[in-house]
Amino acid sequence: MALVHFPSRTKKQMIFSYFWTAGGAFLAALAIRIFLLPNDLIDGGIIGVAMILTRLTSKSLFPLYFIILTLPFIYLSYRFIRRTFFIQMTIAVLFFSISLSFLNHVHAFESDPLEVIVIGGAILGIGAGLIIRHGACLDGTEILAIIINRQKGFTVGQIVLFINIFIFIAYGAIFFDWHIAFQSLLTYVVAFKMMDIVIVGLDELKSVIIISTKPQKLTQIIMHELGLGLTVMYGRGGYSGDAREILFVIVERLDLSDLKEIVLREDPTAFMAIENLHEIVYGKKSKISSKNRPRKK
Repeated sequence: MALVHFPSRTKKQMIFSYFWTAGGAFLAALAIRIFLLPNDLIDGGIIGVAMILTRLTSKSLFPLYFIILTLPFIYLSYRFIRRTFFIQMTIAVLFFSISLSFLNHVHAFESDPLEVIVIGGAILGIGAGLIIRHGACLDGTEILAIIINRQKGFTVGQIVLFINIFIFIAYGAIFFDWHIAFQSLLTYVVAFKMMDIVIVGLDELKSVIIISTKPQKLTQIIMHELGLGLTVMYGRGGYSGDAREILFVIVERLDLSDLKEIVLREDPTAFMAIENLHEIVYGKKSKISSKNRPRKK
């Protein structure tokens, strides 16, 4: 995984980013202190390990365990990632620990286990998502995953998933409580999905590459019937060697079926490659006009 170098940000952008990082850390601490800890549920990663140690000793020691376990990963983020990530992670860890202490005397959420899992997991996911969205992370296992990814080639997601499954299994084995371990896994799933929504957003965008014998006609129909912009790329057939125009379209999920119907209606022999897009960034000086962007509903 290659390092991503971000352009220098303005002071206003940095303050805005730090604010949301701190807000995300507070929400994560709220979920841990009010929902998970009182119900003996755990999260994945370093937080999960700290929560296991907390159950073995005292719940009041959780912030201490978390900081001690996270310090090596903060160093690794400075050593192997980038300076901005290191600063953002430090802010997230500090605000998370301070918020845990601040919320120490707040009453726990006592309700049906399903409500605890869904509400607690959702709040935790929103908090973690805000932190990641603004360029950091709260859990040190992601730092370890990035480093292993560069050395061994496994994806970051595969490594994090393996570590978390091991932690949940260890929790069940240590306390002989597989029921709570399974509930913790469900809480993690809820948090993960909510985190994904915060990072990516609710709009699902698709990129579509269209290879057709009627590119000019399809260009006009797509632009006029769907109101979508597109980019024409020039390629060459690997077998035939013939030059051809390739259409590249970014479309929202709800418009995808209409796009496929139009393309196959006009050219039943057309080829389409469809991929998920997590994010599209437009620079302030981008020459791409609003007509080339996905429509706002």
